[in-house]
Amino acid sequence: MLAMAVVIGTQMLKSKYQKTRIALLGSHLGKYQIEKLMESLTEGYLRALGEADPERRAQIWNVLAGTETSLCDQLARLAADFSRVDGALARVSRLPLAIPFAERLFPRATFDLRSALTLHAQGISRAVINDDHRTPRDKAFTVSAELFLLQHTCHWFCKSKTVASARMLGRQKTSHAQLVASVAPETRKAYCRLTEG
Repeated sequence: MLAMAVVIGTQMLKSKYQKTRIALLGSHLGKYQIEKLMESLTEGYLRALGEADPERRAQIWNVLAGTETSLCDQLARLAADFSRVDGALARVSRLPLAIPFAERLFPRATFDLRSALTLHAQGISRAVINDDHRTPRDKAFTVSAELFLLQHTCHWFCKSKTVASARMLGRQKTSHAQLVASVAPETRKAYCRLTEG
């Protein structure tokens, strides 16, 4: 009975803790249309890549340029907005499983979501600007990988790394390792330094 009570109590505490984190991130995301823009962009990339007519494909890429610019602007504003969150509330546990208040119990096994959001906003912006002169196909691939890695980080903050990785594998058929390997080298280096300690 005691063991069952401990398990139930832990589950309730974990659920409440995660709801608080979801509400915190949601209160900031709710000010923007980031999720809608991400969806439009990834769907648009697929449409452009599947278009056989070069002229029609070029028109789709041109339309998507406006969506990319809006998304970059909103991500930069989100990162600036979230940077004002109390540092103790922005910690993300590196532990694979969700442990309520792990950031307080194991502060060295954490990273800062404020830094991660800035890193992602900058990485997505660099991929969109495309100073490396990637082909439209390669640019779309890199931007998509950067966006999915941002999603992974948000799920990681709200739940755990294991849950975030499982969601990414289920929804995008992509492992966390594949995402990290697919983003731009600058993002990969900064991301690994931040999240791996």
